[in-house]
Amino acid sequence: MQSPAMASRENQVQERLLAAPEVESEEERAYYSDEKVIISVSDDDDFGAAEDDSPAPPFSWRKLWRFTGPGFLMCIAFLDPGNLEGDLQAGAIAGYSLLWLLLWATAMGLLIQLLSALLGVATGRHLAELCREEYPRWAGIVLWLMAELALIGADIQEVIGSAIAIRILSGGVIPLWAGVVITALDCFIFLFLENYGVRKLEAFFGVLIATMAISFGIMFGETTPSGKDLLIGVLVPKLGSKTIKQAVGVVGCVIMPHNVFLHSALVQSRKINIKLRSRVREAMRYYSIESAAALAISFVINVFVTTVFAKSFYGTEKAAGIGLENAGQVLQDKYGATLFPILYIWGLGLLASGQSSTITGTYAGQFIMGGFLNLRVKKWVRALITRSFAVVPAIIVALSFNSSGSAMDSLNESLNVLQSIQVPFALIPLITLVSSEQVMGFFRIGTKLKIVAWLVAAFLIAINGYLLMIFFVSELRGALLGAIVGSFLTIYVAFVIYLINRGTSLSIFCNKSSILPFDFRFLVLNFGIFSCTRNARCSRMLGYSRSVGL
Repeated sequence: MQSPAMASRENQVQERLLAAPEVESEEERAYYSDEKVIISVSDDDDFGAAEDDSPAPPFSWRKLWRFTGPGFLMCIAFLDPGNLEGDLQAGAIAGYSLLWLLLWATAMGLLIQLLSALLGVATGRHLAELCREEYPRWAGIVLWLMAELALIGADIQEVIGSAIAIRILSGGVIPLWAGVVITALDCFIFLFLENYGVRKLEAFFGVLIATMAISFGIMFGETTPSGKDLLIGVLVPKLGSKTIKQAVGVVGCVIMPHNVFLHSALVQSRKINIKLRSRVREAMRYYSIESAAALAISFVINVFVTTVFAKSFYGTEKAAGIGLENAGQVLQDKYGATLFPILYIWGLGLLASGQSSTITGTYAGQFIMGGFLNLRVKKWVRALITRSFAVVPAIIVALSFNSSGSAMDSLNESLNVLQSIQVPFALIPLITLVSSEQVMGFFRIGTKLKIVAWLVAAFLIAINGYLLMIFFVSELRGALLGAIVGSFLTIYVAFVIYLINRGTSLSIFCNKSSILPFDFRFLVLNFGIFSCTRNARCSRMLGYSRSVGL
């Protein structure tokens, strides 16, 4: 029999070992242990258990509910004002013919986001943190700057979209610049809700997504698009030479670089014993289900917007001139008085889109800055910093383009180009890391899934490259400017090649183990884990390896 004093000392040692992976005093973390959602009280009892290879526990609707949240925050990037503008332009100019592409683009987005989730769960760290650790300091700084530029570009569009909605709902009383200032205050809503826990924040976003679904659903019901044409558009691939630009816009809006960083951090908001493979297989099964459900809802909302404008303006002279700023008014002019004023229904949906996407942008900015720079500053300070990066340029934009629709369209095109440039700097590190045995251990992706992931990434990068080519060909004037852009592209391509080559020499973890690759068929339903955390990482890795017999 052990004495009470000896048993107490052993319990204290065990508690310290179990708490070790958090390393809260040394590094910035996405979520600390007291912030995470507890999935089940009984799960706390097995945090000291050794590794097991048992199957995941049976499916539970209650646990699915506890895991639901990160996927719906992630899906907001598929519903931001930039995506809505792409939807309405695709519908007005191409009709129903690009709905099949929207479906497949959403499926490709789901694949990328599941890989991001897998990285976060399997390593206990998010993409920005791993980039900081894997790449040399200079490369890490470049990746951080690129991620910040992408976030700023997206945030400006989102803030402007929200400001346009406020102007619509106020009947034109509130000018665009004032709407930008009002939207900037949403960071305080974010901070307020975050203090009450991650579940309150997720519930708030759920309300905003429901607002979009109801608003655009009402528009769909009032305009009554053709169900037959909708079904044909989804199932039958069709692409004409006159709709290539809209097709590129539909695919290009799917991958938002900051969203890839965001999802790898959001999945760490649940308290999971990552030493038990069965528990993490269970976690990834639920994350996969809720992510697929969230993107299915986002697809339906995007279809609502596309088909409303396809029914209303496809083949008309107005089609080419419709954008976010005048979309509600042209609908009002066409349909006049309806049961629900369509102008204000559009404004309400656009406001929900802008507000939700700007707040998630603030959230993503926290993870990106904290992960790349390892900053340990108060969250409200970091939120204000990331908010200022977008608000100051957005106010300048609002003052400059307050009454010029064509200038606003040119601005949106430039911001889309800015985000397109950054796409490789999120996708390449992501696929490189999830393919690495040293990073992912037992659950690195297998050869088949790796090939599919690289093909999808290459396709998305090529689509965005085409957008860049169109922009530069139309905008470049003069030999000097051409030389400057040529020099920039040379450096850009060289850095992309460097990122790809760097993936062959990953050295994040201290030990290597002989492990089988993650099997392709478990991407959606069964994921697992082998990981440890950094700093004191080597000693903990050694102890863990001994505990599981590696």
